[in-house]
Amino acid sequence: MSDQPIDLRETVRERYAAAAVQVAEGGTACCGPQAIEIDDNFGSTLYAPDERDALPAEAVAASLGCGNPTAVADLHEGERVLDLGSGGGIDVLLSARRVGPTGKAYGLDMTEEMLALALANQKKAGATNVEFLKGTIEAIPLPANTIDVVISNCVINLSTDKPSVFAEMFRVLAPGGRIGISDVVADDELSPAQRAERGDYVGCIAGALSFAEYREGLAAAGFTDIALTPTHAVADGMHSAIVRAIKPSTTPRTLVQVSATEANGGSCCGGGGC
Repeated sequence: MSDQPIDLRETVRERYAAAAVQVAEGGTACCGPQAIEIDDNFGSTLYAPDERDALPAEAVAASLGCGNPTAVADLHEGERVLDLGSGGGIDVLLSARRVGPTGKAYGLDMTEEMLALALANQKKAGATNVEFLKGTIEAIPLPANTIDVVISNCVINLSTDKPSVFAEMFRVLAPGGRIGISDVVADDELSPAQRAERGDYVGCIAGALSFAEYREGLAAAGFTDIALTPTHAVADGMHSAIVRAIKPSTTPRTLVQVSATEANGGSCCGGGGC
């Protein structure tokens, strides 16, 4: 069996661990942490100034995403939110402010260095309705039907097992729950090889699905009302996109809901007689 997925995951982990260390060490300098340099298509510049100003500088500096999912997730007071690949915690902390003290914001990350940075940022922000979890987005360490909204910022494209990610999002969402994520998505005509020419896994490009593949993957997991909206180009034929979908509200008709007469074929005792 090939070790390529394991190798790619370790490559991603090492990159984000190094980014977390860079931000943490920068926080001890006289002028505070410097943002991780990528380009104008990624990072903290995609957030409004008032959002950046309300958070610890280290959370802003560690932002490596391709969008601002909290701006499109339509979060409400009291909701439970899960951020996949939460990094330094910028989207978790913004979500916590939106759902308020009666809601809760979870952050999931596989990188210990990022989790340590996120916990430090949580403490600085004084956020009490926040919990950070260690794990992978392919095996979310939360029970089924416990989350109202799943968000993510340019992380799902890094996974080497996207069907598992989509299935796990569907599993943890409560019926009627939704996703509101930012991700890198490729034009349908680009082959995987052409996508790889435009970047690598760590650069958030090579692992990107096409628009059609993304829709098909979410539908296969059970999602409905799927919409992908490109926001800006990150490379030739590659886009940052807003991805929305809903887990249907279903109320299966169980035996508890069936009357005794119906269950017994129309007779009080079943079988047509006593």
